[in-house]
Amino acid sequence: MKRSEINAALREMEDFCQKLQYPLPPFCSFTPEAWRSLGPEYDEVRDCGLGWDITDYGQGDFSRFGFSLITLRNGSRDMPEKYPQVYAEKLLYLREGQYAPNHFHWKKSEDIINRGGGTVLIRVWLSLPDEGIDRVSPVTIISDGRRYPVPAGTQIALKPGESIHIYPRLYHDFSVLPGSGNVLLGEVSQVNDDRTDNRFEPPVGRFPAIEEDEAPYRLLCTEYPR
Repeated sequence: MKRSEINAALREMEDFCQKLQYPLPPFCSFTPEAWRSLGPEYDEVRDCGLGWDITDYGQGDFSRFGFSLITLRNGSRDMPEKYPQVYAEKLLYLREGQYAPNHFHWKKSEDIINRGGGTVLIRVWLSLPDEGIDRVSPVTIISDGRRYPVPAGTQIALKPGESIHIYPRLYHDFSVLPGSGNVLLGEVSQVNDDRTDNRFEPPVGRFPAIEEDEAPYRLLCTEYPR
């Protein structure tokens, strides 16, 4: 992705959060220049990957594949003594037309909550013992206190305020109902590790290669200076 495209996407998400009156923590507004002078008091942001993130899944077409996100809080499986939180929280911003490819998590369970905007569509499948997609078995949906079965590959529509529980090894993808508008999602989960706990089917990338065509507006969570 070009840095200019990333900058525009982060500003767009920031504006959408303001529109929905969803305040962001202070570290989301730190400039790249400020990060060069911040000391060890912000090691938790650095070590646990808090802050801005973005992905195009290595497809080079952000208008169709990917989304912008912010990790608001997280623990660490590598350093549990220093960061004992057993939970994580994210915000995800999907434009109409964007798609988050099919994947599951080996360790993490999560709730996906529509925080505002349009309607998000989440398609679900169980996984097979060999980690392939089970295209036959029904899926148990856990959503806002309701538990019910659906056929494999069903798309669950979540309007603002609605949520779904995604348990480990449950394949799922994301898109936006056409005509409903862009969506801000919340994710409340166990400790998050996007480097080791995503299994995509078919395989795709997670973190973008960046072409530096302008200065960064915000540093991504993978870019903090030590």
